[in-house]
Amino acid sequence: MHAKDILIDGFNRILEEVHAAVEGVTPDVLNARPAADANSVSWLIWHLTRVQDDHMADASGLDQVWLTQGWEKRFGLDLPRTATGYGHSAAQVAKVRVGSGDLLTGYYDAVHEQSLQFLRGLTAKDFERIVDERWDPPVSLGVRLVSVLSDDLQHVGQAAYVRGLVQSAAA
Repeated sequence: MHAKDILIDGFNRILEEVHAAVEGVTPDVLNARPAADANSVSWLIWHLTRVQDDHMADASGLDQVWLTQGWEKRFGLDLPRTATGYGHSAAQVAKVRVGSGDLLTGYYDAVHEQSLQFLRGLTAKDFERIVDERWDPPVSLGVRLVSVLSDDLQHVGQAAYVRGLVQSAAA
């Protein structure tokens, strides 16, 4: 099995978990925050998708799906157009609200498809390419891809947990 196939499997698992965390949930549950400074399911799914979109576009030389496919306009957030959620304050987290889970899964699905197209074209040598020299040691493509995979899995797990908390509190 090639490294790219392992990564494709990992990103497919994120897709499954994003859908599981969002589907069948009301906007009230998606947008609820268990505490004033906590993240909502909406923010967590939006953020993990924005990070994947941003990092994969940068690594692949492609444009972000957020900007090129109209997702920024569909979400209509009162945030800078290139915001990914990194370092967001509680007030900024509160601005990420959706009217349906379809918006979140639609955006994730579009990012996922672009990510898979990029991953499918990789060779073993590509994983060694340096994509970020701001770190010591510089970050290779392989390390960046594992970082995105890890971050997304953590956030989708958090989203599932927040969904359970909010639904339990409402019961």
